[in-house]
Amino acid sequence: MESKRSEVLNLERVKALDSWLKTTNITLTQVNGQRKYGGPPEVWAGPAPGPRCEVFISQIPRDAYEDLLIPLFSSVGPLWEFRLMMNFSGQNRGFAYAKYGSSAMVSEAIRSLHGHMLEPGYRLCVRRSTEKRHLCMGELPADTRPEDLLQVLQGLSEGVERVSLKAGPGIEGVAAIVAFSSHHTASMAKKILVEAFNKRFNLSVSIKWHSTVKPGPDESMPPPQPFKNLASSPVKPQRCILGPTLSPHLLKPPSIPQGFCRAVGGPSSLQSPHPSCSSSCSQGLKASASSSPTMLLCRLCEMQGFGRPVREIHYSHAGSDGFLYFTYKVCIPGISQTFTGLVMILPGPSASSMLEEASQATAQQVLQALYHNQGAH
Repeated sequence: MESKRSEVLNLERVKALDSWLKTTNITLTQVNGQRKYGGPPEVWAGPAPGPRCEVFISQIPRDAYEDLLIPLFSSVGPLWEFRLMMNFSGQNRGFAYAKYGSSAMVSEAIRSLHGHMLEPGYRLCVRRSTEKRHLCMGELPADTRPEDLLQVLQGLSEGVERVSLKAGPGIEGVAAIVAFSSHHTASMAKKILVEAFNKRFNLSVSIKWHSTVKPGPDESMPPPQPFKNLASSPVKPQRCILGPTLSPHLLKPPSIPQGFCRAVGGPSSLQSPHPSCSSSCSQGLKASASSSPTMLLCRLCEMQGFGRPVREIHYSHAGSDGFLYFTYKVCIPGISQTFTGLVMILPGPSASSMLEEASQATAQQVLQALYHNQGAH
């Protein structure tokens, strides 16, 4: 029965959700494989929630949506945010997160809603969410200084707040505990920093989650279920010309502190992106800081006289980590090198939206590769 339900979209439940949204004027936002309410909602009294204010909800029926879940969890207290994890097919993935204004409300939600029967045969599992915001970076040079490392990390990733170093028996070199502003920014940094340190400093570092708080008996978080493979709904390969959200700090490399360069044996200063890049070119890219990566890549190639890039993107596989992987090949007429690689994204509401996100990630990787190649000459 469960397998049958997971294969068919319940249109009656979808219509009920649409009707509820129109009646309540609630807005839901689809972002990277999840549908979000609030953060905060339009009407909110009091400060933003601190740590330990979120619950993890699992065992949700796949055809249950926010029209059932938000009123239920709002019965405990006002919700700052509610995030339902979604498949591109339109079903939910069986788990969600609800954030309240205080840790006390979280305890009450666990007490009153854990085991709640949302539908016959489906009892919700409600636990305190472990919002990890700290990464542990290992195998750093022994003479790394925290202020230098902080400056480097803030140039490479968003949301870096502070850095503390530790050394001792069993630690090779120096390890750093890096605090981020949110779980999301920490997750994004975890995906990019190993490669960034390898490319920029020829330095192999290890990165893993660092837990600052040990959860109690009622706070364990069951692991989320992995995404299904897309074999039943493959994404078609695409070949197209890159036409018209790369963060501004990725348009140019961060200034690298002298102390950190000495520690890693890297250059004390980085070369300009390209000796032939005029001031007008730099100003043009700076003015385009809010553009998408595909737009920026197209504009850069136009300014340099390289011609318009042509890309091929193919769906590869769904990983056990929940991400979808795409391979790409990008050819730029004025450059002999062919850029190839692999990008990872979270599932979106449709195949076209996922392909667009993969395209943006591809353009961002090519932009970074162009900068590194030009800096090497």
